[in-house]
Amino acid sequence: MESIAEIKKKLTEAAPEELFPLLAAYSEDPRAGVSKLVQAGEKRLEAYFAELARMEEMFHYEELYPEVEYIGGIDEVGRGPLAGPVVACCVILPKDCDILYLNDSKQVPAKLREALYDEILSKAVSYGIGVVSHEVIDEINILQATYRAMREAIDAMPIKPQQLLVDAVTIPGITIPQRGIVKGDAKSASIAAASIVAKVTRDRMMVELDAKYPGYGFAGNKGYGSKEHIAAIRSLGPCEIHRRSFIGNFLSDGE
Repeated sequence: MESIAEIKKKLTEAAPEELFPLLAAYSEDPRAGVSKLVQAGEKRLEAYFAELARMEEMFHYEELYPEVEYIGGIDEVGRGPLAGPVVACCVILPKDCDILYLNDSKQVPAKLREALYDEILSKAVSYGIGVVSHEVIDEINILQATYRAMREAIDAMPIKPQQLLVDAVTIPGITIPQRGIVKGDAKSASIAAASIVAKVTRDRMMVELDAKYPGYGFAGNKGYGSKEHIAAIRSLGPCEIHRRSFIGNFLSDGE
């Protein structure tokens, strides 16, 4: 007879599609420990099917364009921080996309975002990333910088979208048909994928910049206006990557 530890290992390591027959087989085991393992496995399976159903809904907007081969989701990260660039990403997912757990990047735990980043880029039909610096943000304002980052992301794609799904906004200066979706990163799989890639890209940049500009906590706050970050600006003064148009209220000497 298999030990409870062996059964636990088998159930834990089983892929969701392998889990159902295993649960059926072990449900007859009279041991209380096995019964608890079966119950945990059943909850895991329920969560998996719920995620499948959620992801089916996440492709609602993509399915509105059955005649379009290349549908791109586009989103940005970094409009609100006091330092660093704004980053945009555009992603074309395959029609038979099987990526789970896509969502607004802010709702996805960091470890899962990292895993999804790799999966998205490995499965995407095409993707592009646009980065616009703090200097340009100060020069043309954050909204125009965001639009520029989005256009750069599209320009960087080896295969261009024939239809764009955009989180909330309408991007000026492009000829590709586009549809703005309010809270699109939580409603469209393609926009969610773009949101995740943009966030991981920018977060990694801010970690690198933390080593170059110590004292501001960029690795943790990613340039956003945390209490500690604002205190550092006031005590150390701004560094090279701070957005001067964002931090005036925190400077006493008009730097």
